[in-house]
Amino acid sequence: MTIADLWILMPLLLLAGGSLLILLLGAIVPGRYTTTVGVAVTLGAALWAVQSPPALLAPNLGLAATPFARFFTIFFSLTTATVLVLADRYNSRHGIAGEEFPATMLFAAFGMVTLSASVNFLTFFLGLEALTFAFYILVAIDLNRPASAEAGLKYLLLGAVAAAFIAFGIALIYTGSGSLAIDTAMRAAAGDNLLVRSGWGIMLIGLAFKASLVPAHLWTPDVYQGAPTPVTAFLAAASKGAAVVALLLLLTRLDTADFLRIPLGGLALLSMVVGNLAALRQENVKRLLAYSSIGQMGYVALALLAGKSGGYEASAFYAVAYGAMTITAFGALTVLDEGGSVERVDDLRGMGYKSPFAAGVLALALFSLAGIPPTAGFTGKFLIFAAVLRAGEFGLAVAGMLTAAVSVYFYLRVVVSLYLQPRNDSFTVPAATATESTVLALVSSLIVLLGVLPGGMLELAAKILR
Repeated sequence: MTIADLWILMPLLLLAGGSLLILLLGAIVPGRYTTTVGVAVTLGAALWAVQSPPALLAPNLGLAATPFARFFTIFFSLTTATVLVLADRYNSRHGIAGEEFPATMLFAAFGMVTLSASVNFLTFFLGLEALTFAFYILVAIDLNRPASAEAGLKYLLLGAVAAAFIAFGIALIYTGSGSLAIDTAMRAAAGDNLLVRSGWGIMLIGLAFKASLVPAHLWTPDVYQGAPTPVTAFLAAASKGAAVVALLLLLTRLDTADFLRIPLGGLALLSMVVGNLAALRQENVKRLLAYSSIGQMGYVALALLAGKSGGYEASAFYAVAYGAMTITAFGALTVLDEGGSVERVDDLRGMGYKSPFAAGVLALALFSLAGIPPTAGFTGKFLIFAAVLRAGEFGLAVAGMLTAAVSVYFYLRVVVSLYLQPRNDSFTVPAATATESTVLALVSSLIVLLGVLPGGMLELAAKILR
């Protein structure tokens, strides 16, 4: 192993070593300081990825330090650090003790970083399944709630099926192309290679599960509702982001993605329609956001369909924006949720006056998810629909705009409950700590910044996708 290989491997060594260190420290000297260690490790991985690498590829490791890999290493590391901070007090209140939570969070980040840096299908599959295995544990980690165990079991069973589809798809692509290298295998799809294209179709089924695209979406509302709220935040932001990264990693290597036009278009249309219409009837806040996430991923699939017409840049932009929006929304719910008392939309009545800061950032996140300017959600949807129109998919663009208009109703319904409904005095809401307030303020600022000044992020997205 060369120095360059070690340099490329360092973020993964930090995350894996940090996870093992937390487990050892927790066993020897128990305490809640393990969260601080986890945050320090993830920030270290992000800072390491900021540096310019001595080489872009480590072919013996199946990893790269391309701008794409480094950018998403930073994104996933910072997302993990943010959720760790927001989860600390929540875990204390809900009896989620021990070192397992931060250690598993770091292991999930390890999988995400491996995925974004992969150059062959071995590391690609390893990263994808490493993060999925971590989420099996995280979803079921609240031993005091049967709903958490139930959600973990559902996620495990369906996730195993999705993994089988992805593995079988990779096997067919390897058989048809003769290579596990992603670049070589994707070039083989340019011809009429039936095996490679069949493998793409089967693998797309598994990736649709990871992104909660209809009809592979049925796990989403139950898992969002049953998982601890910080885990739901991490699942919505980082796991969905990883699914977008996986699709970008493959699609950008294709000379033409015309053979995927019908399956991607169908997934996008079904997800936008089913997700947004189903969200209209939800009373549980987390189920509402779960169904809305299905619709949101439909917009990302729409951007991927637009491809080189600006769709890839729009999907990368929206992955970051959506991550900020969902962390803000679920982070605010984490602060507001005292002893599991916030479940339904009605439970949020008058929260805008009982907890102004947390309710305010929740309202901002909902406005952004609804696509109301000047937020990142509006800019992201504008970029997606513009790319789809440039690609000539007018029918899908109109469908996307109509479903986005429908979504405004259920997002604003929550805002109305926050500010225009009588106060619910059946429980008290603890004030956010200084650390929680700082983190939520920073992520909320990012939502506004990406909405008002998207140029820098768009230039960066174009650069990392070259």
